[in-house]
Amino acid sequence: MRFQLTEDQKALRAGMRELLARRFDGEALRAATEEPGLDRALWRELGAAGFFALRVPEADGGVGLGLPEAVLVFEEAGRALLPGPLVATHVAAGTVPGAASGEAVVTDVDSGGLVEWLSEADVVRGDATGAVPLRSVDPLTPLHRVPGAVGAPGRSSTTAPGRFSTTSPGRFSSTSFTRDPSPSGLPVSRSPHAADPVAVLLTAAEQLGTATRVCELAVQHAGAREQFGQPIGAFQAVKHLCAQMLVRAETARAAVYAAAVTADPVDVAAARLLADEAAERGARDCLQVHGGMGFTWECEVQLHLKRAWVRARRAGGGAESEELLAVELLA
Repeated sequence: MRFQLTEDQKALRAGMRELLARRFDGEALRAATEEPGLDRALWRELGAAGFFALRVPEADGGVGLGLPEAVLVFEEAGRALLPGPLVATHVAAGTVPGAASGEAVVTDVDSGGLVEWLSEADVVRGDATGAVPLRSVDPLTPLHRVPGAVGAPGRSSTTAPGRFSTTSPGRFSSTSFTRDPSPSGLPVSRSPHAADPVAVLLTAAEQLGTATRVCELAVQHAGAREQFGQPIGAFQAVKHLCAQMLVRAETARAAVYAAAVTADPVDVAAARLLADEAAERGARDCLQVHGGMGFTWECEVQLHLKRAWVRARRAGGGAESEELLAVELLA
């Protein structure tokens, strides 16, 4: 089995990076932090590029690709800090009208009771009754909490007026799961409290994008910033920080890519934990390399750290993946 990217996969990744560089560059990122909101034109452009319909079969009007390709484009989205409920809309493509084309913005009630971008969403999957706004640490990810919610399939769905509501299929449990009959090939849960495995993996891909980007930023700064007459990258302590960031990012990359190929629940859980660590620790180490300026509003690094914190609590959080791995080790 070959684990190198094909030429088509490389072209897909390059095309997505080019699109995001053109439509959501550093200037657009800073503007979004000043006036948070969902760019509907960009959302539709992503739909036209096949971002949401990537895994929808061609017979149903989609692109007809698989999880490995989805992981590549979500890695690029994470690298660019693209805002919006990307994972929820992608997972809903093919089942929720308008999601595949980017005409409909979809969010869902997470298994932990958090809802991203509730006010902007056209479609809410799950019961968002009683949702209250939270002060999100990430200025680009507005959050609501649903008291007592678990985001479980089969719950009654009540949403704000004018919103279509449904529930999310394809969830899996660490203690009881079967195979999903849909094209995803991932397990389905018999437990109502587990997170969607596709959402877990795509969140891990976004975290991988952040881990890669903050490593790049740290190396660039270490080569440009001078102290005592030489670049700070010449000092051993800074070299070690950058090297550790790279090792964590590449370890996470191997795990995320492998999970996309195997579609094994244990692999997905391991990939999620490694990607969370690579993103969070990498962003902290990047801040260390930047020093005090890393915390300033103009610096991109602090936004990556905040987004990594929010993602780490999405789709069941790390605890659910740890539980799955523990069950597997004890089996």
